[in-house]
Amino acid sequence: MKKTKKIILSLCMLMALCIVAFGVYTLDYYRAEESVQYALSASDDVNIYSQQDMVVFSPDSPVAGFVFYPGGKVECTAYAPLMKQLAENDILCVITEMPFNLAVFDIKAAEMPMEVFADIDDWYIGGHSLGGSMAAAFAAENADRISGLALLASYSTADLSDSNIDVVSVYGSEDGVLNMEKYDQYSSNLPDNTQEIVISGGNHAQFGSYGRQKGDGTATITAEAQLAQTAAAITDMIK
Repeated sequence: MKKTKKIILSLCMLMALCIVAFGVYTLDYYRAEESVQYALSASDDVNIYSQQDMVVFSPDSPVAGFVFYPGGKVECTAYAPLMKQLAENDILCVITEMPFNLAVFDIKAAEMPMEVFADIDDWYIGGHSLGGSMAAAFAAENADRISGLALLASYSTADLSDSNIDVVSVYGSEDGVLNMEKYDQYSSNLPDNTQEIVISGGNHAQFGSYGRQKGDGTATITAEAQLAQTAAAITDMIK
């Protein structure tokens, strides 16, 4: 009995340590910069609001819908500047707020906006870094519902090679976070018509607005320039 109690006590202590470690890990995340507030303010052309763990950027007459999965441990509103640019091009954009800021915990998050905005027939999905990989996993399981995929500094571990999904893959030449070995390894998972765009001077963090990321390279172009090229690449795929 004493041995059993010691084992149970040890397991309880181990579980408690794991919970504490997980809490410390998830609470240490990249927060959106204050400058994103301008992109969270509605304009004459785009209505912006939060609903059911989503941040919605709604133009007057959307031609398509785009669901975006944030990067790992990045506050979702950090991608507001990019989404607002897309919405100004008549694309309904939805950023999904992920549990613990990790898209791996809610790969099916895109189902909610697709149900809420059921009047939109043409849906696209995308994400940054880990969020892009999880968006690709959703696209692979829902190829009949998704028209296109935008990977920002990311790759797909799911096989999309035989799908009819349009794919655009964008990364910066100065990216120090993206694992290029895995990027090349998994490139065969994408359709043959995948468009790859390398932003000269861009890095990993400037797809969002959350400051410098550990291990990243130094960008030689402004964040505004990188976002503008990214928004153009996604818009071209959709339109």
